[in-house]
Amino acid sequence: MEINENLSEKARFDLGLVQKALDGSEHAYSELMKRYRDAIYYMLLKMVNSPVDAEDLTIEAFGKAFKNLDQYTPNFAFSTWLFKIATNNCIDHIRKQKATLISLDQDDNNREQVSHTIQFDGPDPEENMIKDQKAVLMREVVDQLKPRYKRLIELRYFREYSYEEIASELDLPLGTVKAQLFRAKELLYNILKKSHKNI
Repeated sequence: MEINENLSEKARFDLGLVQKALDGSEHAYSELMKRYRDAIYYMLLKMVNSPVDAEDLTIEAFGKAFKNLDQYTPNFAFSTWLFKIATNNCIDHIRKQKATLISLDQDDNNREQVSHTIQFDGPDPEENMIKDQKAVLMREVVDQLKPRYKRLIELRYFREYSYEEIASELDLPLGTVKAQLFRAKELLYNILKKSHKNI
C-alpha cells in the first residue's frame, strides 16, 4: 500500500491501523472504531434525527468499511473514506424510509392539487402471520451461530437490549459488543445466502 505524502500524521496513524487490521489484528479494528465511532454517530444523528437509527447506521457504516477494507486506497485519509461510506449508507436508509410512504394526489374540482402522505402503522393479520413465520425461520438460522454470536443476536434482536445493556450483561467493552454484533449479523447473512431462505 503506497503512502500518500500529503497525508496528515493522524491519517498516517490510521493507515498503520488499517494495515494491521488487514493482517488480521482485531485490536486494530477496535481502535479504528474507537477513534471514529462518536464522530460518525453524531453526524448520522443529525441526518436521521433518531438515536436508535443513528446507532444502527453507525454499526452498518463500520461493518461496510471493514468488509471492504482491502478496497481502501490511501490517496486520501481513512476518515474521509469512512465518512463517505457512512453518508451514502444513511442516504440509502432515508430513501428506503421514504419509499414506505404513499403519496396521494387529490384533485378537488380542478383546484390546486393537495398532496397527502399516509403511513400505514399497524400490520394486517396476514402480515402478522408472515412475521411469525419469519421469526421461526430466523430462530432456526440463529441457532446455527456459535454460542457467543447467538447470545448477542438474542439479546439485541429478540430481547431488544440496548448496546449498553448487552455490554453490562456480558461484561464486555461497548466497542467489542458492537464489533462482534456486526460480525454476528454478517455470519447470519452468509447462512441465509447459503440456505436460500428469504427472511
